[in-house]
Amino acid sequence: MAENPTPTPNLEDLQHWTWVLGKAQQMMLEQGLDVMQKAAPANPAFAPMLDPAAAIRASADFWADTMQLWQRFLDPAHAQPFEETPDQARDKRFKAPQWREEPVFDFLRQSYFVIADHLLKGVDAIDGVEPRQKEQMRFATKGFIDAISPTNFPATNPQVLEKIVETKGESLLKGLQHMLADIQKGQMTQTAEGAFELGRNLAMTPGKVVKRTPLYELIQYAPATDQVLKTPLIIFPPWINRFYILDLTPEKSFIAWAVSQGMTVFVVSWKSADASMKDVRWDDYVESGQIDAIDTVRELLGVESVHTIGYCVAGTTLAATLAVLAARGEKGKVASATFFTAQVDFSEAGDLTMFVDDDQLALIESLGGEGFLDGRYMATTFNLLRGRDLIWNYVTNNYLMGNDYAPFDLLHWNSDVTNLPASWHLGYLRDLYRDNKLVEAGAMAINGTPLDLSKVTTPTYVQAGREDHIAPAASVWKITHHFKGPVKFVLAGSGHIAGVVNPPAAGKYQYWTNDEKVETLAEFVAGAKETKGSWWPDWVGWIEGLDGVKVAAKGARVPGKGKLKSLGEAPGTYVRTR
Repeated sequence: MAENPTPTPNLEDLQHWTWVLGKAQQMMLEQGLDVMQKAAPANPAFAPMLDPAAAIRASADFWADTMQLWQRFLDPAHAQPFEETPDQARDKRFKAPQWREEPVFDFLRQSYFVIADHLLKGVDAIDGVEPRQKEQMRFATKGFIDAISPTNFPATNPQVLEKIVETKGESLLKGLQHMLADIQKGQMTQTAEGAFELGRNLAMTPGKVVKRTPLYELIQYAPATDQVLKTPLIIFPPWINRFYILDLTPEKSFIAWAVSQGMTVFVVSWKSADASMKDVRWDDYVESGQIDAIDTVRELLGVESVHTIGYCVAGTTLAATLAVLAARGEKGKVASATFFTAQVDFSEAGDLTMFVDDDQLALIESLGGEGFLDGRYMATTFNLLRGRDLIWNYVTNNYLMGNDYAPFDLLHWNSDVTNLPASWHLGYLRDLYRDNKLVEAGAMAINGTPLDLSKVTTPTYVQAGREDHIAPAASVWKITHHFKGPVKFVLAGSGHIAGVVNPPAAGKYQYWTNDEKVETLAEFVAGAKETKGSWWPDWVGWIEGLDGVKVAAKGARVPGKGKLKSLGEAPGTYVRTR
């Protein structure tokens, strides 16, 4: 509780607030109706929401709940208490005690939850609408609900009001500076500027760039053990983001940990797209990217095969790579494939599909006039998937309250955007997210080689995040239905990033395994064994179980000592290109 809490209003104040809040509810309902009326001609899905009978029923239910809310506010001693749902009770936006201890703000909080609940119920009750249209409406409604939260406005957020009084208005000026700075750079700030720097406290694992192409740099890391596994590891990170998500601070680095486990580790650092890459397609990321890197490492170390990891979109691409190699009779080049939160079947791809329709594709095409898509567009898209945490949280804390940004390596990486080849991005969204062609044998080809995932027999380790909002676990699970080789599925606690970047020393989260043959994710979960902590040791045990042969960490196992000489120190130059 703050030292100078907002005073409890007297009877005159309560009467005034009763009128204000009632008027606010009326305005919100009228605005929502107006929006739907304007949208209906362009989108018939909104028409059922304008049905008079349905509107009357919805209004009756809404006002019945509202009358209970008024009674709790004006006569709390004789009213039924407000029953929060578990999600409402956990809502971090309202964790400050003022939201429950001060009547006006308690009313605002409860009123907001009532309005939100009825808006979503209104969408769910619509009949005669295609499931995809309903999901789009629900997604848009949830975004609207997050935007109108009383925490997002100075006059309805007690903490903001207290901060204004406490700082004599300086918090508003500081918040305005934050907002204007973000407008100038065209991107929302999420962490303290200058707190992190590549090579200083991020991406510090020792290594060297041993190859550079117009598409990627290949980084080889220095061994940390006298003996290393004979079969090396190549990591393919997504080119939508910088590779150092897997090489954050030393204590969080998956790359440093894998090196410490006795592995010869390579990572591909993709080039951020510019006008020179306007013709780059998915075929290039498969052929000139992943297959080229695999062949390069095999030749450098004189080995028949490599272990591979594909993260997110690079995992989807790795699936295509495996299918290409299988079709060409070269599947022996890959000893194993590990997928971090990657999808091959997009029939249940989650909220990202809300951004894949003709209008969105036309917008993306218009933004890629120079041959590449500005990375800030994709950053905004991903932020919208978790708008409450990745947008409105910063509006409240840094714009309205004028708080300083906290240093956070993960958010520094999240804001370090990369540009994408426009033609690749459009093709990816169209062919995979919209049309789901990858799982149709022969529907897609890489440089003339048809893709058939059922021909992939490579030993596979599939990791999914239980709370992943980008690649939902149910979607990642579908890999197990398409590959024909041995597949181990692991469900990790947390989401798309924290579920992957979870070092054992942190002792966080958990993971689930199930050795029984099951058909669905629900069956997997029902019979799964839960293990506390990181899944990383389970993965390295799986790798060693495939082939535990070791060799001396010398010669070409040391970066720059083989046929490929050093082109510079890790983390290289492409990762610094903006």
